[in-house]
Amino acid sequence: MSTASRVNRGRAAAAENRAAILVAARDIFAEHGRSAPMTLIAQTAGVGQGSLYRHFPTRGQLIHAVYESNLVALESLAQQDESTIDDVLEALYRQLTDAAAFIAVLDSAESHNPHLASIRARLRKLLSDKFSDIRRRGSLRDEITANDIYLTFGMLAALLHQTPPSDRRGAARHAWSLLRHALYRADHPMPVIAGDGSGDRT
Repeated sequence: MSTASRVNRGRAAAAENRAAILVAARDIFAEHGRSAPMTLIAQTAGVGQGSLYRHFPTRGQLIHAVYESNLVALESLAQQDESTIDDVLEALYRQLTDAAAFIAVLDSAESHNPHLASIRARLRKLLSDKFSDIRRRGSLRDEITANDIYLTFGMLAALLHQTPPSDRRGAARHAWSLLRHALYRADHPMPVIAGDGSGDRT
């Protein structure tokens, strides 16, 4: 194998390891909280401790990278021409319930964190940009604004932040079944988020 090939493979392996660490961290944080052992994250990712700390020297950097990757996924979805605000809200709901570390982005108790402030600003812009195109509003009530959506999910995040991980999905489903009636038009079928328990479209 040539030197160039070895270098390229090294870079590819590093990228794969980083991606595996982020996936593992997202799952572990969801189950155990943000104070979960870094050793458990490394084991779940299938990498050594050294590899973990080369990519993320501190716990804070790893947590922030998880936030960033979640937001990038939302931004990518929102930028698709065919996507609507319904699609974005479904993805955001899933992130709050499946990737619990993202709760802190919307939880007002974390308002002092400058990194989270930047993430919040991008999320607000994402919602505002989607609302600016009336064709992408989905089935939301006419009077609902991007800020209303942000506040709604902020309330959901605050609830989930105080809910034990084992009860989080049930609490999220119940809260969403209540909140969605305030957001969507009565004369239009509301989007049903798979697995949220809202099987009716009334």
